[in-house]
Amino acid sequence: MSQIAATGPRPPRVLLAAASVVIVGLLAMTMPATGGRLPALVLIGAAMGMTLAHGGYGFAYGWRALVLRRDGSGAMANLLMLAAATVLFAPILARGAVFGHGVAGAIAPAGVPVAVGSFLFGVGMQMSGACASGCLYASGGGNLRTLLALLFFCAGAFIATFQLPWWLSLPSLGAVSFGGMIGWGPGAALQIVALGGLALILRRFAPPASPMMRAWLPQGSAWFRGPWPLPFAALMLAGLNWLTLLIAGHPWSIVWGFTLWGAKGASLLGWVPPAHGFWSWPFPHAALSHGILADETSVMNISIVLGALLASAIGGRFSLTAKFEPLPLLSAALGGLAMGYGARLAFGCNIGSLFSGIASTSLHGWEWLVFALLGTPVGIALRRRFGLPD
Repeated sequence: MSQIAATGPRPPRVLLAAASVVIVGLLAMTMPATGGRLPALVLIGAAMGMTLAHGGYGFAYGWRALVLRRDGSGAMANLLMLAAATVLFAPILARGAVFGHGVAGAIAPAGVPVAVGSFLFGVGMQMSGACASGCLYASGGGNLRTLLALLFFCAGAFIATFQLPWWLSLPSLGAVSFGGMIGWGPGAALQIVALGGLALILRRFAPPASPMMRAWLPQGSAWFRGPWPLPFAALMLAGLNWLTLLIAGHPWSIVWGFTLWGAKGASLLGWVPPAHGFWSWPFPHAALSHGILADETSVMNISIVLGALLASAIGGRFSLTAKFEPLPLLSAALGGLAMGYGARLAFGCNIGSLFSGIASTSLHGWEWLVFALLGTPVGIALRRRFGLPD
């Protein structure tokens, strides 16, 4: 979870809510003809943004609370989300196709790039105060410092593309998934046992302390205005990621969109894609030649921001929040760079590699978890150097 101050001017809630609904609707209606896939992803992305905002759901604050105060609330919610997604993903990945199109999990090579990249991400996540999904939903809530981190996240991901071929030449175990090795049923069962074991360890050594872990369903007006209990938000995100897998043919991801945005920004400043390297590869080359709204990941990222804006407006939490203090802003910028560069090396962020990777039983997702956790204390120490609170 991430804690975001809500101080500053508050525009009228009805106006903000109406504007966000209208923009989501227009975005869905203006999508290219893709058999309804992109419009559906707009709605899923908006639902993700609402869930993240109403649940205050992220990774940066939850992991910091785990390290500093032995409060396992955020980590326990993460484990629940991963377990639910594993159960939902396994039957679909076992079939390999649904609704007439193929499906594939977020399975990437485990190796040195993932270790280095996820460690950098863990550091940057604490320096900026938000993860990749946190950057999106907090920006939708009006947090300008997090928006700065998001901009530098895009820059970091773009910069990493120029060294990525070298990083990919370093030692790797290749793409390994438990489902692929031993079957999706046994692979998912093995993973559920591992997640359950981690949950037992958390209950013993870092029991959840947040009151938002004590309920499973919102009550009364909280259904619309928030806040939502963490278990409910975790299960919602697992279900929405499953819907993404069904419709897009791949799980939820974020970082590719940020990488493309960084390249588009560089193009506006005069950058010309080189004839060799990452931007000459077929998929990046094709994406760069099309508009942002033709890219599924970008469309979902934008929709998450709009969904978070809607949730913040309904809940009365939207506020243009920024303290223009040099050190905290510098920390946000450096943290965003570290997250972007690291996520590009690690085949994704806390969503694409950790959430979707582990839900796909990929070994690289577990590696990402370990090394991002190792980077967390380093990021906390750097936060203090920049005068940021624990």
